[in-house]
Amino acid sequence: MMRALAIGGFLASLVLLAAVEWAARREGSRVPSFGDVCAYVMQYEVGAVPVGRIGLFGFWWWLGWHFFAR
Repeated sequence: MMRALAIGGFLASLVLLAAVEWAARREGSRVPSFGDVCAYVMQYEVGAVPVGRIGLFGFWWWLGWHFFAR
């Protein structure tokens, strides 16, 4: 039951992400695309420490650990 609920939640998140990306790519949209958001995060630094890149690397590590390390 809980596994199906978790899978449903992730699928709903993917559908929502696809809908936001579709809305971002419409003509005259003020919604940033996923690529624009990633580019903004990658540029974020505190002093000389690339905090955005470290955070994005941590997110991909977490994703890989939970979904691909079986």
